[in-house]
Amino acid sequence: MTKSLRKSVLIACIVAGFASLETVCAQTKVEQAPHTYSLEDCIRIALTNNPQIKISELQVKTSENALQQSRWQRWPSLNFSAGQGFSSGRNIDPYTNNYVQQSVSSSNYQLGSSVVLFNGFQLQNAVKRNDVNVKASQKDLDAARNDIMLNIALSYLQVITNEELIEVAQRQVDASNLQVGRTAKLVEAGTLAESNLLDLKAQLANDELTLVNAQNNLETAKLNLKQFMNMPGSEQINVVKVPVKDPGLQPYDASIQEIYDVAIGNLPQMKAAELRIESARRNIEIAKGAGMPSLSLSGGMGTAFSSVAPKQRFVSDGTGSTTVDVPSTTSFVTYGGVTVPVIQRVTTPNGQLQDFGYFNQLDGNRNTSVSLSLRIPIFNQFQVKYNVSNAKIQQMNAQYQSQQVQLNIRKNVEQAYIDMNNSAKRYSATANQVQALNEAFRVAQVRFDVGAINSVEYNIAKANLDRANSNLIQTKYDYVFRTKILDFYMNRPLSDF
Repeated sequence: MTKSLRKSVLIACIVAGFASLETVCAQTKVEQAPHTYSLEDCIRIALTNNPQIKISELQVKTSENALQQSRWQRWPSLNFSAGQGFSSGRNIDPYTNNYVQQSVSSSNYQLGSSVVLFNGFQLQNAVKRNDVNVKASQKDLDAARNDIMLNIALSYLQVITNEELIEVAQRQVDASNLQVGRTAKLVEAGTLAESNLLDLKAQLANDELTLVNAQNNLETAKLNLKQFMNMPGSEQINVVKVPVKDPGLQPYDASIQEIYDVAIGNLPQMKAAELRIESARRNIEIAKGAGMPSLSLSGGMGTAFSSVAPKQRFVSDGTGSTTVDVPSTTSFVTYGGVTVPVIQRVTTPNGQLQDFGYFNQLDGNRNTSVSLSLRIPIFNQFQVKYNVSNAKIQQMNAQYQSQQVQLNIRKNVEQAYIDMNNSAKRYSATANQVQALNEAFRVAQVRFDVGAINSVEYNIAKANLDRANSNLIQTKYDYVFRTKILDFYMNRPLSDF
């Protein structure tokens, strides 16, 4: 059975089955025995515990983060930096830019911001691409949920099928036991030969083996169900039996083309493939934008501190100035044999010396800047050219993948339709076979009771009927299942089984 086929089953049991199953589950919830699960319970537990679902959910969150990040890329950036340095020997004083022969301790602080004004619409296209990627990842999550629900539904139905097969096998054992007991009395009375009793005991052993095999198959089906639910294999589990009506074998009310058209418009894997084509187209626009001019605006503030800067500074008080004559200690003149110092007249503003500490330097050394930069790509080793070419190839790849998804859906729909028709034919033929073999076994029973046939002929008639009853159960579930697959493709609310 193909993946898509099986995928349909799931929804068959859930999507529409939920409408009817909710009523059944609500009614059975009160009387539900411990360790007993409805189909809704199994699906809920599987979707909660399955690691693949959690991985898909994380992928959706990753895509959402990428979308939010691309949106913030359009906002200005703001950064702060600070540095502290120590040096000794011959150094440049950061405060005066003069060489000094002493140890220097310096600090600097910068606050800067920049924003992209235009870069070939790369930022805008990145936002649109990431938005599409979020939607595609959400569709992938829907597909993953469908896969899990499908496997749960298949396993759930397999459990119910094997439970019915056990009931049939148990009835066969009970009937054989009754016949063995009756025949034993006749043998004791001398009416029948002992060989008849031995043949019936052999048939009873075969029926008991069939019952054991059916019980083993039920345990295997339950184990598969528990594994899909991520439950320990040792945990006991029972399921709420979903009543499955005998099929009416009415022709399906939609053609293959109609089913395919509806499936194409609703299946999440098809929508995801279409969204990835759009994402690839945005990647082409982003690659092209790298070849266009870019314009950015930046600005900043800064300040610095130097340990060799003067620790005090004269600060004028704004009240005027004072002029004094100051004899020079280095300049002299000689007149009439007398050497006298040159008198320098110095005018200084009124004020006083003040301490010039760390924060005073930072305040006095402030600076600001604003810049507008334009970048025009001229030649970059054809990077833009080949990036655009690769982006176009990726778009073609996404288109081919979308076509492949369409082809797979068509193949699965066509196969499901044919399988449904073939299953209907098998069920109809098996139902007719059971009806005929029931009558044949009734006659054989009467004839065996009066001694008209031997035990071998009786056992053959019984074995044929037993096999036909088992086949009828299997073909019934198979036909119902394949009908529900088509209902899933048609996006219909499903009726009761």
